[in-house]
Amino acid sequence: MRTEVREAAVITVGVALAGVLLGVLWAWLAPRVPLVGDLVGKNWVVYLKDTEGEQAIAVDGTFTLLALGFGLVSALVVFLVRKRGGVPLVVALVVGGLLGSLLAWRVGVWLGPTQDVIAHAKAVGKGVTFSAPLKLGAKGALLAWPVAALVVHLGLTGLFGPRDPDPYATPYESAAPPSA
Repeated sequence: MRTEVREAAVITVGVALAGVLLGVLWAWLAPRVPLVGDLVGKNWVVYLKDTEGEQAIAVDGTFTLLALGFGLVSALVVFLVRKRGGVPLVVALVVGGLLGSLLAWRVGVWLGPTQDVIAHAKAVGKGVTFSAPLKLGAKGALLAWPVAALVVHLGLTGLFGPRDPDPYATPYESAAPPSA
């Protein structure tokens, strides 16, 4: 049991650290939400350039799809490395996936456009289009990685994992035909 817990801790840390890569990919691949700044009196206001645009939803969708891919890959790698499975391993995948998602979210926000929208609008000038900061509106997307890892790993274990012996199997008897 001690070995399984140690392996689970290593898997948790490894999967969680993969969240940095997810965050970098999200910041790079997520569509930009265009904003426009305007000076009204002495105050700056910021508007969406395209009020009917779907970029904000696409930012969440990009994160979700990337997280699903990371869940699939992490479950596949863990299964190929350790086919025995076990409860600590599955818990490690789920906890590591959740921590990785949280880390990816924060890294993506940090790498994305600045969070100070008013200062950015002042810097680029009146009427100039600039990108909104990355924001994850659908917080449920943080669960995509751990759920995908759980489902994929359990499916792989069920299909290709080692089988337990059948407790109800009858012992092999001789193949000689019954005597008459």
